[in-house]
Amino acid sequence: MKKILIRSLSLLALLTSLLLSAYAQTGNNSKSAETNAKPADTPSAAIPTTAITATATPIELAKAALAAQGGEKFKAMKSAILRGSVDLYGPNSTQSLPGGFVLVTAGDKFRMEVDARPLFSFKQIFDGQQTYSSLPGAEMAPASKFGMRLLTRIDEPGYTLTALPDKKKTRGFRIADADGNATDFYVDLATGRVMSYSFTYNGVNFGHENKKFKEVEGVLIPSSFTERFEMKQGAAFAEFNVKEIKLNQAMTDDVFAMPN
Repeated sequence: MKKILIRSLSLLALLTSLLLSAYAQTGNNSKSAETNAKPADTPSAAIPTTAITATATPIELAKAALAAQGGEKFKAMKSAILRGSVDLYGPNSTQSLPGGFVLVTAGDKFRMEVDARPLFSFKQIFDGQQTYSSLPGAEMAPASKFGMRLLTRIDEPGYTLTALPDKKKTRGFRIADADGNATDFYVDLATGRVMSYSFTYNGVNFGHENKKFKEVEGVLIPSSFTERFEMKQGAAFAEFNVKEIKLNQAMTDDVFAMPN
């Protein structure tokens, strides 16, 4: 049972890496990642929202979702640092394992840590060429093929958008690449914000649901969200609360250095 719990928590940590890596699309400078903090609750200028009509096409839904994320500011982000708390739930469990998390991203580079000791501690690093994981065999779904980053590629060749059935007060659409990798998005009717998305990787279904957002430097960041995935033993999930957000911080390559 403990082995199943550890594997499920590892997959949740990897899903968080995939989600948050979407919030650092380009660039990588020099300087420490720990300077010039920006509080998570400090708003910038309001991001325009787009009401969704009953006749909106999948491409119109995707463009509304991209605009709600911050549009060009979302696409042009250089880096992101997110810290907060997390409650982890194993399959069929009603008792959580509390912990903390931090994720640093710059372009394709990322560093993810989840600390729920003494039972669980996880670290994964990608320096742009190679990956380190403190749990051997824990493989992350490519951020370039799944999740929020696909919203920035809707006008590129090779991507297909199709409609999905509505869910309550949300409209759905799917973005798929030429290889058949697909992510299903559901956006709020009144704002165009992405309220949930899901995808399947290596036979496992991963899902993400946003509860609250913070606007930071013109970009919409999820500040409270739930992630879950389906296993044969049942669904495991985690509840995340982001307490600190820093965007476009300069950082050196040693932030993504591999452990000895």
